[in-house]
Amino acid sequence: MTLVDRANQVALARLLAAEPVLVNVRPAREVLPGLAERRLYHAGPPVPWERMCGPMRGAVIGALVYEGWAKDHGDAEALAGAGGIAYAPCHHVGAVGPMAGIISPSMDVFVVENRAHGNRAYATLNEGLGRALRYGANDETVIRRLVWMREVLAPALRVALGRLEEGIDLRALIAQALQMGDEVHNRNRAGTSLFFRAIARPMLQSGFPTEKVAEVFDFIAGNDHFFLNLSMAAAKAGLDAAHGVGGSSLVTAMARNGVEVGIRVSGLGDRWFTGPAAVPEGLFFPGYGPADANPDIGDSAITETAGLGGFAMAAAPAIVQFVGGRAEDAVRATLEMYEITLGEHGHYRIPALGFRGTPVGIDIRKVVETGTLPLINTGIAHRAPGIGQVGAGIVRPPMACFTEALAALAAARGAPA
Repeated sequence: MTLVDRANQVALARLLAAEPVLVNVRPAREVLPGLAERRLYHAGPPVPWERMCGPMRGAVIGALVYEGWAKDHGDAEALAGAGGIAYAPCHHVGAVGPMAGIISPSMDVFVVENRAHGNRAYATLNEGLGRALRYGANDETVIRRLVWMREVLAPALRVALGRLEEGIDLRALIAQALQMGDEVHNRNRAGTSLFFRAIARPMLQSGFPTEKVAEVFDFIAGNDHFFLNLSMAAAKAGLDAAHGVGGSSLVTAMARNGVEVGIRVSGLGDRWFTGPAAVPEGLFFPGYGPADANPDIGDSAITETAGLGGFAMAAAPAIVQFVGGRAEDAVRATLEMYEITLGEHGHYRIPALGFRGTPVGIDIRKVVETGTLPLINTGIAHRAPGIGQVGAGIVRPPMACFTEALAALAAARGAPA
């Protein structure tokens, strides 16, 4: 057994041992380091305003108006490009954000604690599909929804979670959702329903105004993707615990900013290895097509990195109705991912494969050796700012991320990896 193999055993054991528990909902400024005035976090590897894609620019503009830092879109665009706003990846502060992934100080985030290792991860609250800030939409309806989330949704969740001494066990919910037909990236119907059941009684008993509780229930019940951000934070909590194992070739982050895809590797510190983002192939809403699509974007590939999403599609054959393809393609996708991973998840199991654990622990060596790239199922944003989601599909990261990371790992060890 090589030194890399031994390091991978340690990193994978930490990932598989993760116990992600939802413990709180807090304003981002209270829990994310450095999120002060005039600072935003975004999805993917680092990208300056000048290189940001249309949907990320749209989300930045919307966030500046939402925060009251700009009075309108024109004012926001001028501020965003004038050097007065600092930008950094969500991943740099233990957070993840879907699609554009913008987190601003007044937005609330889920606080997820990994009880096995003591680290915490964070994700914004899910706005729903269609015209949402994370897809770059930023009109008055988007801003009003964000304000309602801050004034009603987040406080209601906070008081309800305050009544749950042990929090909500997200690992248990994810495991059960997989048994019910989710893969917890682009299909979250079961996960959202399970979360609804877990939060309903404490919220009703919390003393929060009844009419506001009804609004919250209606919102969650009408948003099948609500659980997505929770699965992302759960995945991030486990992968951060697996990061920093010297010599390990396990991928601990895979993220996209709409221009580039970047990965981080456990044994290579906080360095990003990047390559150009591709346009997803899939199904488009009426009136839209591939020419409208922005290249791949978002931190939600953290689910695939943790053995979920595209890696667990065999558990969710109905996902093909959303991203395209046939039911057998979902099974084939999961079987392919076993070729590039270090193990199988002991908690996340797939009924259609005889309850085999999901493939987990992307190994950069296996990716390069086999030529098989990780498969990501994803939403598709319009390339222009302010429009929003136009479809959903399948995409893979560029091989350059993995070949460069493998070369760096070999150089760090002074020998072939």
